[in-house]
Amino acid sequence: MNAQPRRVEHQQTDKGNVPVYTTAVIEQPWASYSRDDHATWATLFKRQREVLVGRACREFIDNQQRFGMTPDAIPKFEDLNRVLKATTGWELIGVEGLLPELTFFDHLANRRFPVTWWIRRPDQIDYISEPDLFHDLFGHVPLLLEPMFADYMQAYGAGGVKAHGVGAEALVNLTRLYWYTVEFGLIKQDDGLRIYGSGIVSSKGESIHSLESPAPNRIGFDLHRIMRTRYRIDTYQKTYFVIDSFEQLMRATGPDFTPYYAELAAQSSIPAGNVLESDKVYQRGSGEGWLKDGDV
Repeated sequence: MNAQPRRVEHQQTDKGNVPVYTTAVIEQPWASYSRDDHATWATLFKRQREVLVGRACREFIDNQQRFGMTPDAIPKFEDLNRVLKATTGWELIGVEGLLPELTFFDHLANRRFPVTWWIRRPDQIDYISEPDLFHDLFGHVPLLLEPMFADYMQAYGAGGVKAHGVGAEALVNLTRLYWYTVEFGLIKQDDGLRIYGSGIVSSKGESIHSLESPAPNRIGFDLHRIMRTRYRIDTYQKTYFVIDSFEQLMRATGPDFTPYYAELAAQSSIPAGNVLESDKVYQRGSGEGWLKDGDV
């Protein structure tokens, strides 16, 4: 354990903004958080809880309340772990920043979820290029109390360890799955289309864009389609994929992916904004139902 954890962020070089990786696991230095740190948490927490009313899936809101998260102060990992371990067997671990892929996969496969210990500065409150404490804790952690989603995350980690041995293209396919489910997934519930992806629930702008903008595509979950679909990290998403339930997500991703990687290697990737004739496209507004296949 590091006595003085670092704040590891991207570095600006002559090649652009370059990610910096770290493997250190650290204790959360809760006593060292400044007044500004707690104020930033409060600002973001209040803003997001307000914008997520009627937008976030019910499991997210319910589980955040089960954790007892409030805007009053940055939560302590040890307090959250008492609830988490007793419910789904997961544990939060503190990290300094971005993890190498294999390290990240290994943590997930062993039901350890890495949470960046530091929170963004006040001047970064609307955008930061890497995951910080707010994104990780507010966005990701609540659904780890949901048993089916918790199992999906562990299965994803185990699949990542395996894909790492298959090769770079397999990792590209698997990263797209994480991006379009864990980070930017939508779910169809009885009361309408709702958000569950952490990249959406932790962003005011993306929360509104994902559900209410006419610009992005909203396509029914299809594993192979997702694994072929490119994405951008510097803009709102052009495409979101919609699951019917967390059970559907777990069932679809249960089989061994190795044969899928071989099939996908022979197929071209799909630009993020494209719609295929076979896509099941979700239409917001009148009826909030599925359009017939290809009716776009």
